[in-house]
Amino acid sequence: MFKPTPNPPETDPASPYESLDSRKLHEAAERALDHYLLPPGQIMASTNEPERMYFANPKYDTESLLANASETLGSASEMLNNFAAALDPAHRKTALGIAQVVMLGELAVNQALDNVELKA
Repeated sequence: MFKPTPNPPETDPASPYESLDSRKLHEAAERALDHYLLPPGQIMASTNEPERMYFANPKYDTESLLANASETLGSASEMLNNFAAALDPAHRKTALGIAQVVMLGELAVNQALDNVELKA
């Protein structure tokens, strides 16, 4: 049986840097990729700034901390309820129990938030 391609196929032994033209082409391609994929001054990490409340900053008052804790616990409770709905009945009760504990924590934080007295 005759094969139209050699076995193994012949490869081009030339490096992209063999001639001046290929070197220029490669450099131009690198510049273009750097321009579009790595703009100057842009950090490759996330551009979102972390919530300043989680820095070690004693300037936050109790009301702000409790309000944030209440929102976080409410979100956790909602996520647990949604997750429990997707589980089979044997594991659903465990997830709903955890959601109830989180909800009780949220209620306690909300009660503490109601009792906070604002400083003048």
